[in-house]
Amino acid sequence: MNIEIHVDEKAADMSISVTCKQLTPDVEKLIAELRMMNHQLTAKKEDEIYLLDIAKIIYIESVDRTCFIYTEEDMYESDFRLYELERQLEEYGFCRVSKSCLIRLSGIQTLKADVNRKIRVTMSNGEQIMASRQYAEELKKRLGVI
Repeated sequence: MNIEIHVDEKAADMSISVTCKQLTPDVEKLIAELRMMNHQLTAKKEDEIYLLDIAKIIYIESVDRTCFIYTEEDMYESDFRLYELERQLEEYGFCRVSKSCLIRLSGIQTLKADVNRKIRVTMSNGEQIMASRQYAEELKKRLGVI
């Protein structure tokens, strides 16, 4: 990999260009991380509304029609439904792993095969999430494992 940085005091805005032979999962992951840098999601904790950087979200879980957003430090609530969050966050490296859970692919620490073609996913905060067999193949594809 070759990284070039050009400093131009006259530049109005930062510009990033990626040149590659083919679009691999690693390149897609890099692009998703770059896109997340300036994106935020609104969430609630107690009586306050927070603007969360998408890059800090590890996973999102739906319980009893309420979505909970987990970061390394805390847990927040969202007014969005899981399918709405999935649509918003898919291009930023998030993937559905069960009917009730979305994970950020770059937040994955380990994967382990489990019974009935399920995958046990350990996230960067140590939380273990079970990827159902319905979503396991897509997870593997997105990670470039198969």
